[in-house]
Amino acid sequence: MPRNDEVARLLGSDYGEVLWEPGTEVIEQARITQYLRWLAEHHGVAAADYQDLWEWSVGDPGAFWDSLWEYFGVLGQRGDGPALSGQMPEASWFPGATLNYARNALRTARTDPGRVAIIACAEDTPPRTYTYGELAAEVGRVRGALRALGVKQGDRVAAFLPNIPEAFIGLLAAASLGAIWSSCSPDFGAHSVIDRFAQISPTVLFAVGGYRYGGKDFSRDEAVSQIVAGLPGLAALIMVDSPDAAAQEAASPRLGPATRAAADAAGVRTFSFADLPAAAGDGQPEFVEVPFDHPLWVLYSSGTTGLPKAIMHGHGGIVLEHLKALGLQQDLGPGDVFFWYTTTGWMMWNYLAGGLLAGTTIVLYDGSATYPGTDAAAARGLPLGLLRRQRGRAARLVLRRHRRVHRVRRAEPAAAGTRGPHRRPVPGGQGGSLRRHREAGHGGGRRARHHRADAVHAGRLLERSGPREVPGQLLRRLSWNLAAR
Repeated sequence: MPRNDEVARLLGSDYGEVLWEPGTEVIEQARITQYLRWLAEHHGVAAADYQDLWEWSVGDPGAFWDSLWEYFGVLGQRGDGPALSGQMPEASWFPGATLNYARNALRTARTDPGRVAIIACAEDTPPRTYTYGELAAEVGRVRGALRALGVKQGDRVAAFLPNIPEAFIGLLAAASLGAIWSSCSPDFGAHSVIDRFAQISPTVLFAVGGYRYGGKDFSRDEAVSQIVAGLPGLAALIMVDSPDAAAQEAASPRLGPATRAAADAAGVRTFSFADLPAAAGDGQPEFVEVPFDHPLWVLYSSGTTGLPKAIMHGHGGIVLEHLKALGLQQDLGPGDVFFWYTTTGWMMWNYLAGGLLAGTTIVLYDGSATYPGTDAAAARGLPLGLLRRQRGRAARLVLRRHRRVHRVRRAEPAAAGTRGPHRRPVPGGQGGSLRRHREAGHGGGRRARHHRADAVHAGRLLERSGPREVPGQLLRRLSWNLAAR
């Protein structure tokens, strides 16, 4: 792994301008600094800096990942076996250990139930908030409904949902049972969704009858009907209302005529998310302890070279990886606000869910980041305005994602037709030509095009900005850079 000075020599001395560097106090208080001290005290590992830590982590990976379980206090049964057994590709991680992702994501509901877990924003509706206690209660309610529908460990639960709280509730409810989650954004075409979900044969599907983007309502009744007809093993369909139920009912009813006809023809039972019965007892969810490598969710490759390839992540691996990435490399913890502009069809949505593992407040946004305009968005409390109001905490988040190199540099505009040094796949998870991807019949469609336009606008905004700005402007620029990635 090259050091920072080697990277600078490789890229050239004129590669961008340094915008920000963490001071001594910031570094001193960073969680990775605390982890280094803990590691030396409890395990005798003397790592002077990030390079030393990285070298130890790859030289003795079993000891490194075992230390993370201990340091973060993962809830579960660690067992007496080694953290790593065997060699790749037959390596086995934490054999004998059991845990549950949802239990770890909701641990704050027990210790600090009043802490805000989710702030959900959309284009034309007021923000919705859930405390950790409220989130756990909703997970318990939906978990009970899934169990009543016969969902059990190893079954698949799929979602055709926007980036809304109900998607996270569904994920945690399914995970608490040991069921396997998978999601697609509602801007995906029906065939794109069937190409993915047909590979996993879900028992239950969460869906919406429509969504709003750029100030316009889009009905998904026909798409949902095709998806229901294209999944022979589907037993139940749970429809989620818009936060503005009256507006949705006018634009796209909860259960449209095409969806109703498809469900009736396939013998699929239909339910409303809002009308699922309350959980028994204290409303707190229970959790099935599963083996470390038990499947948690299924993601997919882009599908640009054929059928999308299913990618499985396990409970244990995701708990440890997200705690490590968010806690140590992004320095997030209780009191921080975590925002990533994403849809449920991109793996960054799953990463955003990891903010709950770290005890943060996660911010969801459903819609166009530039609607009805960047200035209007800031004034109306949409993502940029929300981040600016959370200036201190959100600034720590955005800046800390660069802590590994200890500096934030300004992106230099790339030459036409080339990939610049800060080029990243646009939201939706697809790099390269989205147009070619859509024409092949696999892509996200209308919202993917809008996401790409938003990302291009964000890049132009970043290029026009100067390096010396007041903190609020710097935060605004960096939040746009985050959106563009």
